[in-house]
Amino acid sequence: MVDKKRKILLDEEDIPKQWYCILPDLPKPMPPLIDPATKEPGPGIVPQIFPKEILAQEMSQERWIDIPEEVREVYRLWRPTPLIRAFGLEKALKTPAKIYYKNEGVSPPGSHKPNTAVAQAYYNMKEGKERLATETGAGQWGSALSFGCMTFDVECTVYMVRVSYDQKPYRRIMMELWNAEVHASPSNKTDAGRKILEEDPNNSGSLGIAISEAVEDALNHEEANYSIGSVFNHVLTHQTVIGQETKKQLELVDDYPDVIIGCIGGGSSFSGLMWPFYYDKVSGKAPKDIKFIATEATACPSITRGEYAYDHGDTARLTPLVKMHTLGHDFIPPPIHSGGLRYHGIAPTLSVLNQAKILETRAYNQVEVFDAARLFIKSEGEIPAPEPTHAIKGVIDEALKCKKTGEEKTLLFLLCGHGHFDMKAYDDYLQGNLQPYEYPKEEVAKAMKKLKDLYPWLGTVS
Repeated sequence: MVDKKRKILLDEEDIPKQWYCILPDLPKPMPPLIDPATKEPGPGIVPQIFPKEILAQEMSQERWIDIPEEVREVYRLWRPTPLIRAFGLEKALKTPAKIYYKNEGVSPPGSHKPNTAVAQAYYNMKEGKERLATETGAGQWGSALSFGCMTFDVECTVYMVRVSYDQKPYRRIMMELWNAEVHASPSNKTDAGRKILEEDPNNSGSLGIAISEAVEDALNHEEANYSIGSVFNHVLTHQTVIGQETKKQLELVDDYPDVIIGCIGGGSSFSGLMWPFYYDKVSGKAPKDIKFIATEATACPSITRGEYAYDHGDTARLTPLVKMHTLGHDFIPPPIHSGGLRYHGIAPTLSVLNQAKILETRAYNQVEVFDAARLFIKSEGEIPAPEPTHAIKGVIDEALKCKKTGEEKTLLFLLCGHGHFDMKAYDDYLQGNLQPYEYPKEEVAKAMKKLKDLYPWLGTVS
């Protein structure tokens, strides 16, 4: 019977031909970027480090953006990705809920990240750029951009957060196999990195620091541009191939989600899954009301504890001020294993949705999410990356609610990457070495005071 199908597949011709841009459908317009030099709305350095087509997509009010055929051709290496009915997890939980997960771990780099990495490398190649500089936390974005750059014969320089550089050497090796140059961040390659190392030679790094290094690199070299793997609108737009495929796959089994759950660091994987369903909701096409749940780490609770304020995306304050949920640009995260969730801010678009109460947000500690992952591994066999274990914990919680109430809801989550390079994290979990760390509220308040002292005029910017 069709409703017992475990793996729901599409053909290559089903790869989407357009990306969905949410900007025309937000509940209110996006707050503008602020140039701290002029104290006025403006892009600051952004036009100096991105190609024109990416800039156009960043500000686009076009709902649908054509995907270049050259990009779709590369997508065919792994897309469409499978949608899996998690019968094993349903059985283990004894829940009446149906659980589906979209598996983005089947891409060559093992995550959702190449959906935008390939596109960004393509647009930079078309505009004659020879090299891209970027940051990476867990290494998934760095490996994805290395892969994308290799595909279009563009050089790649990656500044990898020091703690992940040390924890995940195989991610570095992947990048180097795809011809990238990889530096542990903070590094001695940039002024931003050298300044931080002078103050703290043992600094474990952060995405904010690594972004500063990559941006500085791009600004100082004419042949290079900067590339980012999350947060920005164009990145999240490129990821919507995930949700569009998922909608088609669910149509094949005559189903539609009641709840969509994903993890958030900057917000790209969750947005890629939920945005197309959000479009159904706001356009009146959804057959039922949908709940969207974003999950994050208690060690880096940007949306659940961070303030909605203007802040820099990087530690060295090179980037313009962006309005988003933030823990403060000086945030140095504890060395938790979910490296992709260690960013101080959340995508401005998701921040707008959260302010409009369209999202439900939850934070989990790394012990409880690895507990959830272990049940998932036991029942489904798939080893998830540490980041989507937060989504798995959220799904389990929702499924257990259904067990209690008897509701037969359809739950959908994104497995945004596999955990094959995260064995150190799993070993620490099995040995009882993980701590259920929670980032203190006092540190957030301290960071916000520092931001207000730095820019006292920000209080007048709405």
